[in-house]
Amino acid sequence: MSFQIKEASKVYDVLIVGSGAGGGMATKILSEAGFNIAVLEAGPNFDPANPEQQTQFKWPYESPRRGASTTRAFGDFDMAYGGWELDGEPYTHKNGTKFDWFRSRMLGGRTNHWGRISLRFGPLDYKRKDFDGKGDNWPIGYEDVRPYYDKVDKLVGVFGTKENIPNEPDGYFLPPPKPRLHELYLQKAGGKMGLPVIPSRLSILTKRVDNRRGACFYCSQCSRSCSIYGDFSSSSVLVKPALEYDNVDLYVNAMVREVLTDDSGKATGVSYVNKEDLQEYTVKAKVVILAASACGSARILLNSKSERFPEGLANSSGVVGRYLHDSTGASRSAIIPELMDRKRYNEDGVGGMHMYVPWWLNDKKNLGFSRGYHIEFWGGMGMPSYGAGMGIQNLNGRFQRKGENKKKAGGYGVGLKEDVYKYYGAMVGMAGRGESIPQKDNYCEIDPNVVDKFGIPVLRFNYNWTDDERKQAKHMQDTFEELFHNMGATPLGDKPGEESDHGLEAPGRIIHEVGTTRMGDDPKTSVLNKYNQAHDVPNLFVMDGGAFVSQADKNPTWTILALAWRASEYLTQEMKKMNI
Repeated sequence: MSFQIKEASKVYDVLIVGSGAGGGMATKILSEAGFNIAVLEAGPNFDPANPEQQTQFKWPYESPRRGASTTRAFGDFDMAYGGWELDGEPYTHKNGTKFDWFRSRMLGGRTNHWGRISLRFGPLDYKRKDFDGKGDNWPIGYEDVRPYYDKVDKLVGVFGTKENIPNEPDGYFLPPPKPRLHELYLQKAGGKMGLPVIPSRLSILTKRVDNRRGACFYCSQCSRSCSIYGDFSSSSVLVKPALEYDNVDLYVNAMVREVLTDDSGKATGVSYVNKEDLQEYTVKAKVVILAASACGSARILLNSKSERFPEGLANSSGVVGRYLHDSTGASRSAIIPELMDRKRYNEDGVGGMHMYVPWWLNDKKNLGFSRGYHIEFWGGMGMPSYGAGMGIQNLNGRFQRKGENKKKAGGYGVGLKEDVYKYYGAMVGMAGRGESIPQKDNYCEIDPNVVDKFGIPVLRFNYNWTDDERKQAKHMQDTFEELFHNMGATPLGDKPGEESDHGLEAPGRIIHEVGTTRMGDDPKTSVLNKYNQAHDVPNLFVMDGGAFVSQADKNPTWTILALAWRASEYLTQEMKKMNI
């Protein structure tokens, strides 16, 4: 079938693919430097204050299934246009392995619904190989990135407390919200076993940082994206302010196929499919920045084949798509009998945890696994949402009040209402989020036989956990049980064992995937240099999680933001010097 590619006549200074954390930060910094910029986003424009898109403040009855999912993975009020499965956009697997790839097609991408957990990588996280001999060190260290973490803290806003914990760098913090009752139980229980249960570090404004964004008023709906911009989303905080300049053009619903190059191997722009008319277009630019997520950017590079780049663009090392790794995850929940029939009051707080546990065993080498994890908590009396009443069918009949005969399981009417009242606010949960060790044989590649509905070849994944991750998950479960015991809680369900990898989530389910275009000093073993610039193509940059050499036990967003700011400043200097 023949078709005509429509070329834009304008040549931009910089073209940015993706508008999430990395793409949003690049847009802000480079637009303020005065460059003419094109931003290409695979989904629609988005503003959480737009009444037609807003889900904040909506009641469960305003949704066909009381907020349960019909089109969105985390419920229909969750602000993510996408999920692990997108209609007409498949991905495949290899060798019987498993990897779930979450995509969010909208301005701001996945930053519109994330947990806002905003942690800096510490000095050890950049040099783990020196400590345990596994994986590789980054070509940069914490001191290289610290000035940019500082800038991100001040620009975006993050609450927390200065704790002086090794490898958990303190920053510029807003006041944290007070712990809720279940978190006080957790804090007391953690103290009995030496766990540092400290205020969490979330990018939610407890005080205003500028005149554009309001402070949090504790509606607990951050996953719906904040209509007063009180939490961090790239669209609200970075991209929309940049669009107020006349040097930024936004292309929405633009599915990028490949990066285009000239005879000398320089990037000249991209080719994309307009999702509305299904026509193919090109946009030209002097510099191309990919920030389409670790796997999205790898897909674009691998699809950018030519006579000069037969294995894909910027891939002379052969590692584009390799070293893919996601955070580990395991969880457990329990009932605190002391909190049954508790007094009712508003304890909504922010849309996330007020307390958490950073990794506390960095100096231990005898655990049976090499990398650590942090612990996140949930619980309390948030507004009931979709579902069958907290799984009440698994609770009623199991517990009884003091002096009360054990009730028979089941019930309806008044008895069911009494049970819901009894257990509401008495449940607590915790989840570990840990660091996996990057493996060269965990990768994504192009499936030679499958294309999406836009005719673009799709990714095929090969991914396996190792014993390091399985043993780490076992340690999580043991820690959860001890915490439950110390707070007088009764765990729900059986403790996950070896047969289920100790409850270890499938790769991709934590949505922290990184590493597919890793940075390094050696072009033979890495894709990018220490400034996120492609070794093979000097006017090509990758500013998403793909640049990571290792993940750390921290959420990647704050480091993506800091590295994108650093790379954008470097790019600005190089363009002014006419080196690019």
